[in-house]
Amino acid sequence: MGDTLTIQKLRARPVNVPLARPIGTAVGTIPSAPLVLIDVFTEQGIVGSAYTFAYTTAALGPLARLIDELDEETRGKPVAPFERLREFDRRFRLLGWNGLVGMALSSLDMALWDALGKAAGWPVARLLGSAPTPLPAYDSFGVVDPHADERALASSAEQGFRGIKIKLGDGDLQRDVATVYAVRQIIGADITLMVDYNQSLGPVEAERRINRLAAYDLHWVEEPVRAADIYGHARVRAKSPVPIQTGENWSFPRDMASAIAAGASDLAMLDVMKIGAVTGWMRAAAMAEAASLPVSSHTFIEPSAHVLAATPTAHWLEHLDIARQILAEPCTVEHGTVTAKGPGLGLAWDERAVQRYAV
Repeated sequence: MGDTLTIQKLRARPVNVPLARPIGTAVGTIPSAPLVLIDVFTEQGIVGSAYTFAYTTAALGPLARLIDELDEETRGKPVAPFERLREFDRRFRLLGWNGLVGMALSSLDMALWDALGKAAGWPVARLLGSAPTPLPAYDSFGVVDPHADERALASSAEQGFRGIKIKLGDGDLQRDVATVYAVRQIIGADITLMVDYNQSLGPVEAERRINRLAAYDLHWVEEPVRAADIYGHARVRAKSPVPIQTGENWSFPRDMASAIAAGASDLAMLDVMKIGAVTGWMRAAAMAEAASLPVSSHTFIEPSAHVLAATPTAHWLEHLDIARQILAEPCTVEHGTVTAKGPGLGLAWDERAVQRYAV
């Protein structure tokens, strides 16, 4: 059936989903997850689904309308992700693919892959030549108060997570040092600890802070400077005693190619929505293998578990469960690992929850 799937129509639905843990960052707090759910209905009755993360409710309406605009241009066409993206490359070449355009096209790509997997009765990981594999996951926190969040941090280790990430940069160096010291005391020496600055520092200050924090056995320092400043990242990396992580804001594989050429990081963190969904991720994974870059995922647990399973240099899966409230079968963590579900991407909506959180 996969060879004959034909797109009948698209549907986009904006929702604002509460988070179990609001995400505090150095540049503001994310209290909820504004998502746009996309469904690709086919003439054969298969429905492919995906979601995209709008970051702010202000983007929900424009993003949903943009996906609606893709409807007429896809009706009657085959469910062929590569071909559909090639068509839209011509359609949006003058405007560019950054921002909402890229987010809309990526969500369509994910939904098309989901439809193909459902039609075949296979998980997408298998369509990519791999298989669902238990992937090591780290629990992703925002800015933490070691005293108030002590129970939550300890609980993550007790649940089997072998890695924990916290965000820094909302205060001065002394606050960062005190936070990292306290968290290391809570989780112990055997749990991997990562920190994320969310682009909040300049290169000089980043070098100063990383040198002070290196004593606490950090696995990586993430986005110490602005994501677009690949040469700033390269400068920090050249002097850092801790591996530098970046990539969640690379927009499609071309951005990744520029970052690799600049020597911007020791590691790569791909965001399946921003890198170009399943199709873009696989191109990026080949580049990472060629550059010997370990690849981790950013949010989007469900699709990331499929593409990471097919990534030669797979590293860590970020456990940041933003869609749990609207899924019929949310992601599960077993012994600190996440395994992809099928068929397709393993996505099915809890329609009552979708109605409850509809915008």
